[in-house]
Amino acid sequence: MRLTSTQMAWRAAQDIEDGAYVNLGIGQPEMVARFQPPGRQAIFHTENGILGFGEAPEPGTEDWDLINAGKKAVTLKPGTAFFHHADSFAMVRGGHLDVAILGAYEVAENGDLANWSTGPKGVPAVGGAMDLVHGAKRVAVMMDHVTKDGKPKLLSRCSLPLTGVGCVTRVYSSLAVIDIDSGHFLLREKVPGLSFDALQAMTGAPLHTDGPVADLIAPEL
Repeated sequence: MRLTSTQMAWRAAQDIEDGAYVNLGIGQPEMVARFQPPGRQAIFHTENGILGFGEAPEPGTEDWDLINAGKKAVTLKPGTAFFHHADSFAMVRGGHLDVAILGAYEVAENGDLANWSTGPKGVPAVGGAMDLVHGAKRVAVMMDHVTKDGKPKLLSRCSLPLTGVGCVTRVYSSLAVIDIDSGHFLLREKVPGLSFDALQAMTGAPLHTDGPVADLIAPEL
């Protein structure tokens, strides 16, 4: 019943408006660039200084002078701009990005995000996330609903060091689409065949609804 990482990326892409300026976090969110809905085209930004890049090139055709912040090869679209790293962060900090889609270790029901450290024994990796969560107009998260050992990643309160406070507005998980509204997890969609109670058992804070919950159906990708 779980969505794959590719299917989560497809679902996240459906909510990006035409012409939006979007930053995609390292890892799973990078795949969102592959799934622009027909008639819509986002303008993708990367912290290392590119605005307007396209999908990943075909294997064997990479130009390794053209990479995103995750060191993945990218292609260029007409009008692509290059700029200094400092200018890139000025765009972020100046509030010029419409959307940031990031990965996460934990998300709390009040919108707190933990995505840079797994604790004292982990290797910290701050990157640009702390700037993005405060500079982007909308912050969404792509994540597995539970850890590898089955523990909830959606919690009443984060236990790991925070990246940002009250910054996340929507979560695209492997099982559901959940909004964060007035300090609560508001369930919008869930994978077919999964009951509300079963999903709640895998979630570390109460799930709320304000109407019918839609089926989360993604194509085979």
